[in-house]
Formats: sequence, structure tokens, C-alpha cells
Amino acid sequence: MSNYDEGYLGEENEVLDDIINRNTLLLHNDDYHTFDFVVDALVDICNHDLEQAEQCAYITHYKGKCDVKKGKMSVIRPMREGLAKKGLKVTIV
Repeated sequence: MSNYDEGYLGEENEVLDDIINRNTLLLHNDDYHTFDFVVDALVDICNHDLEQAEQCAYITHYKGKCDVKKGKMSVIRPMREGLAKKGLKVTIV
């Protein structure tokens, strides 16, 4: 197999990894939690920086939901559980 063929297979594997790991953690709006509570939860549980957490909170407030994290199920599921324990509405799609 030539180097070109090996490179091609490597790119194909990367694409497959992207497809397989395309899980999205969605945060849904509610009428119970404060803006600051949501921001703090995103910083603590999803490792967002403050600006990213604020943007996600604004998007969730105005659009009803926001993709807060994408990745492998093994990474996304504990984040969903952590946010849900805080009483936030979250789903994985």
C-alpha cells in the first residue's frame, strides 16, 4: 500500500469517528432557574469558560434550547447527568 493510500484511509477513519461521535447535549429552557445558576452549572459541569456559558444561556433563553456540547457518549452522558441533578432540562440527541 502506498503512502497516499494510507493517508486516504486515515482521513476516512477520521470521518467515521466524527459520524459515530456526533452526540449532542441539548440544554432546554425552563422558567425555574436563574441565568447565573445556568451559567455556573455550564462552567462547573461542561467546563465552559464564562463567555461560552453565558452565550449558551442566552441562546437557550431566547431560542428555547442550545447545543452545549458535542462528542462521544462517554463524555456527554456524565455531563447530562450532572446538569439533570441540578434540575436543568437536558437531552442527548
